[in-house]
Amino acid sequence: MTKAKYVSAIKLFCFFIASLLFSTEISAQISQVTIEGGKASGSIKDSIAIFKGVPFAAPPVDGLRWKAPQPVKPWNGIRLCEQFGPSPVQSEPVPFSMWSAEFLIPKEPISEDCLYLNVWSPAKQATEKRSVLVWIYGGGFGSGGSGVPIYDGLAMAKKGIIVVSINYRVGPFGFFVHPELSKESGRNASGNFGLMDQIAALKWVKENISAFGGDPDKVTIAGQSAGAMSVNYLVASPLAKGLFTKAIAESGAAFSRGTLTLEQAEIEGLKFSQSMNTPTLAEMRRIPAAELLKKAQGFRPIIDGYVLRDAVSNIFTANQQNHVTLLTGWNEEEGILLSPMQNAQGYKQQVAQNYGAGAEKLLKYYPANSDKEAEKSQVSLSRDIMFGVPNYTWANIQSNDGKVYVYRFTRKVQGTGEYAKYGAFHTGEVPYVFDNLNFVNRPWKNEDHQLAQVMSSYWVNFVKYGDPNAQGLPVWPVYKQLTKKIMNFDEKPYAEFLPDQESLNFLIEQEKTH
Repeated sequence: MTKAKYVSAIKLFCFFIASLLFSTEISAQISQVTIEGGKASGSIKDSIAIFKGVPFAAPPVDGLRWKAPQPVKPWNGIRLCEQFGPSPVQSEPVPFSMWSAEFLIPKEPISEDCLYLNVWSPAKQATEKRSVLVWIYGGGFGSGGSGVPIYDGLAMAKKGIIVVSINYRVGPFGFFVHPELSKESGRNASGNFGLMDQIAALKWVKENISAFGGDPDKVTIAGQSAGAMSVNYLVASPLAKGLFTKAIAESGAAFSRGTLTLEQAEIEGLKFSQSMNTPTLAEMRRIPAAELLKKAQGFRPIIDGYVLRDAVSNIFTANQQNHVTLLTGWNEEEGILLSPMQNAQGYKQQVAQNYGAGAEKLLKYYPANSDKEAEKSQVSLSRDIMFGVPNYTWANIQSNDGKVYVYRFTRKVQGTGEYAKYGAFHTGEVPYVFDNLNFVNRPWKNEDHQLAQVMSSYWVNFVKYGDPNAQGLPVWPVYKQLTKKIMNFDEKPYAEFLPDQESLNFLIEQEKTH
């Protein structure tokens, strides 16, 4: 080898080493950030920076139980954020009905110290201004957590957005109301601590997401079931103004009547404290979490005059909501019966009692000519009351206010054994949306993986542009009240006219007259 060639080889080798070092520096650049509270480090997987268990508020324990979330407590050094934080206090997660373990929180850790969030970022530099999706879990406001396997944000982040999943307090820890709490708050309101946690997390995103390469002005809030209801509450709340521009609500909205007022909820709160034999709030705060949980049931958001100043329907009627672009829909077989399944005769009697003069017409939409037909009708009626009517109502209102895209998820979710009998069940669409079928132990077909690719692409496009459409995808039409065109997510997605608008309109009219 000549001297010139030797020198060239050395230069090439040095350039190669420098390139590797530079590449490593760039790829790892986002793995350490300075955020509220101090410095934090995460991990890198498939070129995505992942931060888990990032605190967005002080631990709501001891004297902070049943108080609005407080600022993050600063820490020294670099905080390692590679594990999910504890899930909020709730009953032990045990698979039931159609929900296998992948749809539930991990068995541990579970703690009142639960106000943590997680970030998946594809950004290599903090200046990239990526669009942000903030995911809010469901669970009936009594369970759930961001560590659920199907909520993993890696696959969506690979498509170019930052994914954030947040925790919030649930059950009696998130929604307990008491006159003493209202008095000590300084605003004559209590309850809705879980919603305040969500708002605190969104404020954290507003102030800190740029460190991860995100754009604080391009935030989409999204959730399913109680998470979708939370999205609806946040859109209705003046406290969340300016924290997001787009909303995704899967199988849930809060337009139905029945939300308790502060006064009504305070009465229920007094009954709960009396059941614990604790006359004072100080004593209530000293009760172990497990003891509170034993007697707790039915804790939910209320009209407190602070987070929620009125019923959601009234807020939207008065056009006082935060204005967003909306993507919403529900699933084909997600009816959740609140009473035992009836045979045809029992179902007809139940309908007659509940709907009076409207019973005959209701049975045209939800018939009972046989026990099998009655069984299907009960599931469909439950679906439409709990999810169809609220989300349909929001879609119609939104169509007057701005863009809205509506879907129906009809794909039968695969399963074996006991799980084989369920179709497009409640929460069944979520692993498709996150493109996380690999996290769920089911006998998936190629069509399922293809559908997951398509659905996650639609959701990512909506987060980026406020429009789910892109080249190569079937056209998803904007929903209009006159045409009512929606997207049907089956084996192959297709646009159609909303097939059951007449029955939904009928139920809405029935609700007005009862």
